[in-house]
Amino acid sequence: MSDTIFAVSSGQPPAAIAVIRVSGPAAFAAAERLGGRLPPARRASLRTLRDGMGAVLDSALLLCFPGPATATGEDLVELHCHGGRAVVAAVERALAEQPGVRRAEPGEFTRRALLHGRIDLAEAEGLADLLEAQTERQRRAAIGAVEGRVSQAVRGWMDRLTMLSAMIEAMLDFAEEDDVPLDQAAVARIKGEMHDLAIAMLEVVARPPVDRLHDGIRVVLAGPPNSGKSTLLNLLAEREAAIVSPIAGTTRDRIEASVLRGGVAYVLTDTAGLAEDTDDVIEAIGVTRAQEAIRQADILLWMADAPPPRDDAIWLHSRADLPGREGLPEGRQLAVRRDDGASVASVWDAIAETSAALLPREDAVGFKRHQQEQCRRAANTLIATQTDDVLLIAEELRVARQALAEVLGVSATETMLDALFGRFCLGK
Repeated sequence: MSDTIFAVSSGQPPAAIAVIRVSGPAAFAAAERLGGRLPPARRASLRTLRDGMGAVLDSALLLCFPGPATATGEDLVELHCHGGRAVVAAVERALAEQPGVRRAEPGEFTRRALLHGRIDLAEAEGLADLLEAQTERQRRAAIGAVEGRVSQAVRGWMDRLTMLSAMIEAMLDFAEEDDVPLDQAAVARIKGEMHDLAIAMLEVVARPPVDRLHDGIRVVLAGPPNSGKSTLLNLLAEREAAIVSPIAGTTRDRIEASVLRGGVAYVLTDTAGLAEDTDDVIEAIGVTRAQEAIRQADILLWMADAPPPRDDAIWLHSRADLPGREGLPEGRQLAVRRDDGASVASVWDAIAETSAALLPREDAVGFKRHQQEQCRRAANTLIATQTDDVLLIAEELRVARQALAEVLGVSATETMLDALFGRFCLGK
């Protein structure tokens, strides 16, 4: 990380203002060559920027932030320029001509913040999620991770494990120095605390992961041919996402429509009609895919008169506007009419109610799936402890601490970091 990097950290030009960040050991020297005498730290000052030949590039605000108390942990400069494409290109060209200065790669500013200890891996992952957030629930969950809610929970568990490890080590040292037997009651208390901590950890990570907010809730509409699936899909999506026809078997394959409702992302899936017997090869493939979709659905909207294949399905009485289908037969939860917006709204209410159990609570710590797995590994190590051998207990405590440390990036590999920061944009 001896290079000094630069990139536009505001929106891409053209814009009213463009903020160009420069970070690294040569940041102040590069800024001084462009803008002359540097202003006091953290104080904006107007400067005329010039290239190596003395030609004027722009009139800009220049700010200097001495490391390590900066976003990247390094010396950092911000140039607030006019946001025209030509201005930004000229300033970037002048920076690239400075010795030891180069254009940043995607996510490199945040990567340096991680490597310099300004943030941990959980906070960096939260920032990546924040940049990709498309719904309000996604944004709030990501903000929680960026502000350190996940990190604080994990560090709290690590602190308790560290204290237990210190107690075990003290017992070992005392026994070796004074040649006295170990206090078995104290060993039992430590094992009890390990078990209690593991149970508390498992309760926290048993909640739905925040990944569910990004994956979207998969709602599958299924039933026999001509049962009103495509009509209901269009009503729920409020657009013509599927072809509607009185001809049975119009839908031959899965049709998906993404919907954002109440801050939650849904993927609505219309499926081919579940015909019992067919000689049509294409229709048979559609039925197979429909059955697969039914198995994978987070929420199944069942639109047949026969009972649903899953106990958790929402059983709808569809086409209730047709003669002979009035009312709500026994076992059905809702009747749906295409000429009654209230009935469609009721379906959405049922979907939202079911979704609540599939999504993380907004007041809960939002762990991602792989973070949950690491925490479970730590907890299971603690629960599996059966021995009274303090040396083995000390080793199991170390293994559990190491599993939790992976959530914070203590042992993050270059491949892992490349994958994470590849999600970032330039300038972040």
